[in-house]
Amino acid sequence: MTRASRAGQRLRVDVSDARGRRLSGPDVAGLGPWLSRAAPSGTRGRITIALVSDAVMRRLNRQYRGADKATDVLSFPADAPDFLGDLAIARGVAARQARAQGHTARVEIRVLALHGLLHLLGYDHEVDAGEMARLEERLRRRAGVPSGLIGRPDRRHPPHA
Repeated sequence: MTRASRAGQRLRVDVSDARGRRLSGPDVAGLGPWLSRAAPSGTRGRITIALVSDAVMRRLNRQYRGADKATDVLSFPADAPDFLGDLAIARGVAARQARAQGHTARVEIRVLALHGLLHLLGYDHEVDAGEMARLEERLRRRAGVPSGLIGRPDRRHPPHA
C-alpha cells in the first residue's frame, strides 16, 4: 500500500511561490483540481508545489542533487501518512520547455506537476524499466496534455528528482 492510499482524503494541492505565498494567475489556475483528477486513482493526501525562479532551483538542485544547474522539477517526498511531499518547479525552465514543445507555460507546469507527483508516489524512471514512463503517458493522455517529460528527445537539462 502506498502512502497515497493510506491517507484519508483526495489529493489536495497547494500552489505557492518560493516564500510560501499562494499563487494565482493563468499559468496555475486550476492546477490543484486538475492534478487531483490526473493523479493515479486512489491517490490521497496533500502536496505543495512551489513555483520558483531558476536561481532558486539551481540552489536547490546543487544542495540536494549536487548538480549546479537549474532543472525543471524537483520532488521532496515526505514521510507522513497525509502529506506526500513538496514539488519545486522552475518557472523559467518551464517557460523555455513550453516554447520548445510548442505549448503554453500552463500546460508545461501541468506536465511537470504530474511528473513530480509520480516521483512523490515512489516512481523512479531511472531504475524502473519503463513503469513510470508508461503510467505517465497513460495519465497524461487521459488528462489531455501533450508529451510528458520521459522520452522527450531533446532534453538538455539534468535529470530531476
